[in-house]
Amino acid sequence: MLTAVQLAFIAPLILVADRAPQFEYQATCRGAIEATKATGGRNENACLQDERAAQATLRQEWQQFNSDQKKHCLRLQSAGGSPSYVELLTCVELGKAVKDLKAKRSAPEVSELSTEKTRQTLVPEVTPR
Repeated sequence: MLTAVQLAFIAPLILVADRAPQFEYQATCRGAIEATKATGGRNENACLQDERAAQATLRQEWQQFNSDQKKHCLRLQSAGGSPSYVELLTCVELGKAVKDLKAKRSAPEVSELSTEKTRQTLVPEVTPR
């Protein structure tokens, strides 16, 4: 059993662990601008605005994402390069969409259920004598 002191130490860690992460994204935008300079890519202000919007969305919606997917996406963020809220948001949203799609595919369609029930009602099984 945990003591009050242990619980007081662990509780904030649990709360912090399930909050949207915080990191510096300015270097990400500077790097993106440098990489696309020759092609006349985006400007830094547009990049920073996208990062701030993605950060706000993650803060609002972080709890709705699966913890395994969040861990996976956070590992990808630390795999190399500068972290990006836009990339993190894209990753967790794709993970959620895949999970939802799999759940939808595994659930029987209402029309399938009603068709089967109708078939059973209209065509009773004949048992051999």
